[in-house]
Amino acid sequence: MRGVALCCCLLALPAFAQEAGPLHRFAIFIGQNEGGEGTKPLLYARDDAKRLHDVFLRLGGVKPEDAMLILDETADDVTTALGELERRIRDAKSRGERTTLLFYYSGHAKDGSLRLGTTKLPLESVKSRLATGPADMRVAFLDACRSGAVTRTKGVRRAPAFEVETDATRQAKGLVILTSSASDEDSQESDLIGASYFSYHLATGLLGSADTGDGRVTLSEAYAWAYERTVASTADSAAGPQHPTFSFDLAGNGDLVLTDVAERHEGLRIPASAPTGPYFIIDPRGVVVAEAVKLENERLIALAPGHYTIKRRLPDRLRIGSVDIEAGQVATIDETTFQNAKFSDDPVKGTGISSIFSRHWSLSASGHYQAVFDRPTNAGGYFPSAPLIGAEATLHNFFGRGFALSVDGGYGWTTGVVSGPLLGNLAYKYDLITIGAALFYEWFQGDRWIPFAGIHLSFNIMSREFTDTALAKQSYSTFTPGIVAGLKIRLTKSVSVVARARVHYLLYNVDETRSLGSADFGALLDYEFKD
Repeated sequence: MRGVALCCCLLALPAFAQEAGPLHRFAIFIGQNEGGEGTKPLLYARDDAKRLHDVFLRLGGVKPEDAMLILDETADDVTTALGELERRIRDAKSRGERTTLLFYYSGHAKDGSLRLGTTKLPLESVKSRLATGPADMRVAFLDACRSGAVTRTKGVRRAPAFEVETDATRQAKGLVILTSSASDEDSQESDLIGASYFSYHLATGLLGSADTGDGRVTLSEAYAWAYERTVASTADSAAGPQHPTFSFDLAGNGDLVLTDVAERHEGLRIPASAPTGPYFIIDPRGVVVAEAVKLENERLIALAPGHYTIKRRLPDRLRIGSVDIEAGQVATIDETTFQNAKFSDDPVKGTGISSIFSRHWSLSASGHYQAVFDRPTNAGGYFPSAPLIGAEATLHNFFGRGFALSVDGGYGWTTGVVSGPLLGNLAYKYDLITIGAALFYEWFQGDRWIPFAGIHLSFNIMSREFTDTALAKQSYSTFTPGIVAGLKIRLTKSVSVVARARVHYLLYNVDETRSLGSADFGALLDYEFKD
């Protein structure tokens, strides 16, 4: 008998994970920000893939050696990786194991193909390969524009309902495909949450937000949560509401358990005594890593160890608290420790990481050593190498996301000796004052490690004063164009350390014309002022 709605499935279906026999899970996670001709680069596809990869390794029963994370690779790379997983699946089946393959893609889809850089992987070939794959159960998550085209030929629902066989004596086998949008809709990203809507809500659902009470998140629960939250989040967007789709080709009965939150024994418990309503769990970067809608029963959200801010929104105010989660422990929210705050006094603005990607300032203190490509002073050189200290201010995301503009100043000093056949050895003190500006690009601003590179222009005032007061003080000033590159390492939401190198060209044209250069290497302590 067919026609069983999703809500009934959530209540009545036996969990596939409870069936007898060993279950071996394999997974492939693909993230590609570039879609080639006719597309604009995405911002969060790589991050989406990494997020889901982490969730399934921690909570989904996927071993690290059975998971592949493929970022910014080609269609051939994906095909090769999938072939390797299929080989491992056949080996597992030969040992009598039941097998499941999880296939996740976040990126562009256009003209009936998944776009992987300048290469294409036809959607129909993906579906065909999954449909005939060796795994007993194949589950695909496709987060891409118009990805619903792959589900419209059979079993598709734009609303959260689907049908299954009701013969409980048969094990569920076959193919299930979840897509982020219908065949005529765009899949949308959000700066506020630093992810695509669908993948973000899917991930938070798998952490426990979608669980209806037994500590395990099933495929039905995850889809229902992702569908409802994605539609609600995009209802007021410029592109219009986005409707995830669910298609299936199943034999037998059973709802696949995707993640087991209770088994992890690590995370956050919202007790039954806590007030009902939505809770937002925010990490030190300001990222909302999970949402939970508390009803009558307690809720368990699987989170990695760390410090988190908890925010509960009421009609007229916020209730804000914090919790520390230790490794292997479950922390419990204590509502009595929460503080009331006006919306205007919210210490964690919004519910996402928009402050990372919005325009904001940072101040830095720096220490450098400048090496000048010049002859030694006792052999006719003019500019010795010297240490510098300085400060700078940077406006992040100035021309757009990732582009930063900075101004800097520094002071350097050293001592040296000029040698000559007539003058002998003349000791001197060397001073350097620099004023500069840089335009550079920062990659992966939402990550802990942030590489950057760009151009730098400096105005240098160099002088040397001899200990022999009979000799006049010498000075020279010039503009020095150059390049800059480095790596920022984020320690907290606002504090970072930076390793940086700069190379400049220096033209000397007083008593002779010489093309010189300099390189400076150093470190900065940076503080970002974020909303």
